Amino acid sequence: MKPNILVIAGHDPSGGAGIHADIEAIHDLGGLASTLITALTVQNSQHVQGFQLTDIDLLERQADTLLADYDFQAVKIGMTGSLATVRFIARLLARLPGVPVILDPVLAAESGGSLTRESLGDAMIGELAPRCELLTPNLPEARLLAGDDGTTGATGTQSVSEYGQRLCQRGARAVLITGTHDDTDQVSNHLFQGTGETQSWHWQRLPHVYHGSGCTLASSIACLRGQGMPLEQAVAEGQARVDHYLRAAWRPGQGQHVPDRRTP
Repeated sequence: MKPNILVIAGHDPSGGAGIHADIEAIHDLGGLASTLITALTVQNSQHVQGFQLTDIDLLERQADTLLADYDFQAVKIGMTGSLATVRFIARLLARLPGVPVILDPVLAAESGGSLTRESLGDAMIGELAPRCELLTPNLPEARLLAGDDGTTGATGTQSVSEYGQRLCQRGARAVLITGTHDDTDQVSNHLFQGTGETQSWHWQRLPHVYHGSGCTLASSIACLRGQGMPLEQAVAEGQARVDHYLRAAWRPGQGQHVPDRRTP
């Protein structure tokens, strides 16, 4: 049976990130993506220019309609955009006990530009993280979610470890901090769990900057969890999938490269 993955995220008209990336990654892994679109963005592969949030009442009606028909094997959360949307998602997750939830805590686009109207870090940690199985922040997002104001710096394994431990202490059950923003020859991703277990993966740093890699990773992990794969295995396999997609990436415009989310 194909896993049915509920994706809650924003729409990127350029096709590189957001709902487009989620659907493509989940489809490539053999799943079905059902979607709740939190916002319509104005962006391309170069920059985010703005966004329009979806009315909460409409999201509530869409969610009620989906849950009356479908069972979901996993949930992936991306762009939330507002405190009201975070609280809507928290209410929705309460209706899906036992379903694995992967949160990609989107605060800004890879191409630049904010994707929130408010400071949402505390709300994500307080209202969503305890209901999620895994958070997948990049290093700048992990720093902000951990409450670091940036004055002490955010590079190096020691800082990554501190952020991972702090996020687990704040209620996250597991955190995968990705190293795409490090100035290193390799991309190092670190998994921290509330049990105290840690694990790291190291990938060759590819030559380009990519649009939608974080969305792709979180959705891949969600789909693999929806298939019943254990968390650590899904995290490892999800990273391998993204590495494959990035190696086949192409540049459709004047900005970032877009992953080719297809397995030959």
